Amino acid sequence: MTIERAKRPGPSVRTRVVEHAGDTEIPREDRLVTEEPLEIRVRVGALAPRRAWVTMRTPGHDFELAAGWLVHEGLATPDTLAQVAYCTDDDLDPEQEFNVVTVTVTGSAAVPHRHVAASAGSSACGVCGKDSVADALEVRSATPWSGERPAADVVRRLPEALRERQELFARTGGVHAAGLATADGTLLVVREDVGRHNAVDKVVGARVLAGEPAAAACLVLSGRVGFELVQKAAASGIGSIVAVGAPTSLAARLAREAGIELWGFTSASRAVNYC
Repeated sequence: MTIERAKRPGPSVRTRVVEHAGDTEIPREDRLVTEEPLEIRVRVGALAPRRAWVTMRTPGHDFELAAGWLVHEGLATPDTLAQVAYCTDDDLDPEQEFNVVTVTVTGSAAVPHRHVAASAGSSACGVCGKDSVADALEVRSATPWSGERPAADVVRRLPEALRERQELFARTGGVHAAGLATADGTLLVVREDVGRHNAVDKVVGARVLAGEPAAAACLVLSGRVGFELVQKAAASGIGSIVAVGAPTSLAARLAREAGIELWGFTSASRAVNYC
C-alpha cells in the first residue's frame, strides 16, 4: 500500500478572478494569502505534549512562530528551547501533518491553565487574557533595552525599508509584516503573516533559533500597534517600536511603563513619537 504524504502548504494560493474596471471585465489569475490553523504543543522533558495554542497563520517559518510565541508568553526562554518539530502522531489527518508543531522545553516549565485544551485564537488575536499592564510585564523574559535607539531620521526610513522586503504582500496584498532593526536602520530579519502578532513571533523566533539575541533596538510594524504587540516587544527586551499606523491607548501606556520608545504614523515625511 502506498501512503501519500501531504503536501506542505505554501504562503499563497492561485485563484481565478474577474476584475471589473468601468465597463470592462478582465478575467485573470490572482493570488490569495494562505490562512491555515497551527496548533502549538509543548512537551516538558519526557512528559507527553500538551496543546498550548491554536492560531490562524500563514504557513512558512512555523518553527520560528512557535519558538517566538513561547518566549513571548513566558513559557520558555531561548536557552530552554530544546527542540521544535512537526508532530508525527499517527492519528493526524494528512491535512494536519504540517499544521501541528511540538516544542520541547527543558526545566520545570508548565503550561498554565489559560493555555490548555481549548485555547485558540484568530489571526488577529494576540496575547489574550492579559487584562492589565502589570500582568503583561510579568512575562518579560529579557532585561529592558539599554542600547542606542534609532533617531527620528532613521525612524522615517524604516517603513519603506520594510516594504521593500514584503514579497508576499506584493503578491497578495493580504499580509502584515514585522522586522527587527538596529539603531542605524539595518534590518536584521523580516517576516510576513496574515496575523500581526504572528509576524512578530516569527521575527523573534528566527533570532532565537539562529542563536542570536531576541532583543533589538527596534521592532518595525507594517500596521497599527496593539497592546499585545508592545507586550511581545517588552518580553523580548526590544528598545523601540516603529509603526505605519497608530497605537491604541493601552499600547501607549504599556510602552511608557516598559521603557519602550513608541513611534506611529511613520512615513518618509513624518513620524509621531508617543512620549
